[in-house]
Amino acid sequence: MAVAFAGHEIRAVHTARMFQDLLADERPYTLIEDAEGGVRYWPGLVDEATARRWFDALRDEAPWRSERRPMYDRVVDVPRLLAGFALDGSVELPPALREAAQAVRAAVPAPFTHVGMNFYRDGNDSVAPHNDKLYSIAPGQPIALLSLGSARRMDIRAKAPPRNVVRLDLEPGSLLVMSHVSQLHYDHGIPKTKHPVGPRISLAFRVRPPGKW
Repeated sequence: MAVAFAGHEIRAVHTARMFQDLLADERPYTLIEDAEGGVRYWPGLVDEATARRWFDALRDEAPWRSERRPMYDRVVDVPRLLAGFALDGSVELPPALREAAQAVRAAVPAPFTHVGMNFYRDGNDSVAPHNDKLYSIAPGQPIALLSLGSARRMDIRAKAPPRNVVRLDLEPGSLLVMSHVSQLHYDHGIPKTKHPVGPRISLAFRVRPPGKW
């Protein structure tokens, strides 16, 4: 499913019938092209039952924490819970996370060193549009986002005018992979929503340079 950018908003949100067709096909779909593989989407990397099992286990077992961060002239709560693990064998991973890492590595042969975890409890939890800090990810290596739990919309917006946007429902068991170079040209985020949504866990696999978390 290639997406061609034009001078208007681009939507990549599938109807239920379209998504059933995609789930039967585990090939990645290219949303944005670049020299490092661009932005690709596997709608059904793992089956629904496995995604649910991993979600339930990590919801209950991961060391979730809340954080506060400065924003402009005040300190605010980060609107989601956070956790993370090194993948170098220095710590024991929860079994569900170990299985998820194996599935991601089988699809994306990158030497992932860390996984960052985000727990979106409801529609009030979000992440603002951003790109990964380039100094904190190894050049040429991708970022892989595995989604568990309820679907949430991600916006991927070009930084250059006319700031074209892809809007994509990240379904449970899906994998979104973004190239390193895409972080130079696109922001991504999970917006708040007033529509009823269930909780979601995102597992973000990255390759960190030595000494970076």
